[in-house]
Amino acid sequence: MLSTRVGDLIEKRKLVLATPELSVAKASRMMKKNKVGAVLVVEQDRLVGIFTERDAVYRVMALGLEPDTTMLRDVMTHEPKTVEPDESLGCALLLMHENGFRHAPVIEDGRPIGVVSARLALDPDLEEFTVEAERRKSFRRSARSVTS
Repeated sequence: MLSTRVGDLIEKRKLVLATPELSVAKASRMMKKNKVGAVLVVEQDRLVGIFTERDAVYRVMALGLEPDTTMLRDVMTHEPKTVEPDESLGCALLLMHENGFRHAPVIEDGRPIGVVSARLALDPDLEEFTVEAERRKSFRRSARSVTS
């Protein structure tokens, strides 16, 4: 999994883009609607920042800023560190770990094509855990019905 190309992991994921002038409230609704934890902020198709769910908490809510009037340009991470699609998930995770963030924009030819998150490393294990948990629930239900 760690040697998998980042580009292979993000192809199925939704890319959510916004302009720096978008309000935090609207960006947050976009993240909810698309079930993502980050919005890439672009100007003229070029990445200028990233706004994450963590930014919403630490840079907006915790400071008492108004989400409807606070613009992304004022609370986003400017010029975020990025990865390229040919880099491995392991390299992307190391970059995130060393720099203390959970999302890294994926850039190709200077343009954003996706986001890789630290959660991707857990997804296969979480999926396996969920399947096993459901299997055990089903087993317990069938065992109860046999003894009833």
